Amino acid sequence: MNDITDIDSIRLFVDEFYDKVRRDDLIGPVFLKAIPGDWQPHLDKMYAFWNTILFGVSGYKGNPFSKHAPLQIKQDHFDRWLKLFAETINTHFNGPVAQDAQKRAGLMAEMFLSRLRYTDPNRIVF
Repeated sequence: MNDITDIDSIRLFVDEFYDKVRRDDLIGPVFLKAIPGDWQPHLDKMYAFWNTILFGVSGYKGNPFSKHAPLQIKQDHFDRWLKLFAETINTHFNGPVAQDAQKRAGLMAEMFLSRLRYTDPNRIVF
């Protein structure tokens, strides 16, 4: 297996990952409620996001946390998201960039959970 090397690699893992997300019994309904129609704009944003995160290519504009904050998501949702993400990466890629992608996904999940707890202390996110 090769490492994640370019935007084509990113498109491959983003497309497959979000296909798994949509079919998942736990997080699928959350995503399908947030994105009830055409998924392509979201996928395009995720291609740009990961291209910026992994390769420093400018193009992503947005605030990921603000999109997730209103969702009723808890620790188990993040755990499933990370599981599906790791499965997708590990199916197709091996190398330092693939490892970095998984590390960054974990850090994002930790940061989002921390911010959710901070912004709404009464919210149960365990």
